[in-house]
Amino acid sequence: MKILVTGGTGFIGSHTVVELQAIGSEVIIVDNLSNSNIAVLDNIEKISGIRPGFEQFDLADQALTANFFERNHGISGIIHFAAYKAVGESVDKPLHYYRNNLVSLMNILDGMLTHGITNVVFSSSCTVYGQPDELPVSEQSPIKPAFSPYGNTKQIAEEILHDTLHAYPQLRAIALRYFNPIGAHPSALIGELPLGIPNNLVPFITQTAIGKRQQLRVFGNDYNTPDGTAIRDYIHVVDLAKAHVVAINRMINQNMKKPLEMFNLGTGTGLSVLDVIKSFEKVSGQKLNYVIVDRRPGDVEKVWADTSFANNELGWKAKSTTDEMMLSAWNWEKALAVNEKSNS
Repeated sequence: MKILVTGGTGFIGSHTVVELQAIGSEVIIVDNLSNSNIAVLDNIEKISGIRPGFEQFDLADQALTANFFERNHGISGIIHFAAYKAVGESVDKPLHYYRNNLVSLMNILDGMLTHGITNVVFSSSCTVYGQPDELPVSEQSPIKPAFSPYGNTKQIAEEILHDTLHAYPQLRAIALRYFNPIGAHPSALIGELPLGIPNNLVPFITQTAIGKRQQLRVFGNDYNTPDGTAIRDYIHVVDLAKAHVVAINRMINQNMKKPLEMFNLGTGTGLSVLDVIKSFEKVSGQKLNYVIVDRRPGDVEKVWADTSFANNELGWKAKSTTDEMMLSAWNWEKALAVNEKSNS
């Protein structure tokens, strides 16, 4: 089957491309490279032995997206990752996020309707739940007001899918609500590679340990949590990527129970920022230089997943431990440093 992966040179996208290729899928990537590197294609090929198709353009451009669908036939399904994803940045640049994250989805849905493509897996987020009243969060938990424009784009995107599928019953969609993806491929050939200063915790940890950053900032230690730092549910990116393969197969094999399905993807365990730091220090042998600073706008206090629905209905379960996730991220960072040194 031929699968379009938008944002496929990004962190989660690249790992998903590898997992799709492992089951024999033909993959074509569309990415504007706004937060990724074209060299990722070379490393995907090194892992899988197959170079995915690739086109570089912005999916928020309606004409370019329509032209892509005109030229590419036989697509069985789409996995839509392409979106801006930094909570803090979205607070500072809300229009940037609304325009990119929502217009790109609408352009893709237009292309699907025009060319008879019926299946899309949407990259959603646990941010749709806001700060939940009860933990862990299940798919039946109420959708609370978003804490950030980023989170709001995910809420609105799910509403767009709901309304579009209601109007066009031939379409099918699965929204995967991620918790916090971390780690890297065991080959250390692909991983999280943010351009500029990282917005996510783990790449900031590894970059601080390797010497790229002078100090790690921990945003707040006055939360209502055991150690005062914010709690998240961290999931290995390879486990997450495999869930996308399960989801796309579920649609193509017509095993869905309803046209739009939602699944939480996490481990079901909440870890504080200091828990993650301690795990990294243990597996790496590095002592981190970190400092506590004020809370960051847009961050929720604590959230972790009830994964039972995804475990039972999809037959998928996250397998990696925290230490395994952190070690893979560290191995990836060290591999980057070796490559940078050899190229300098």
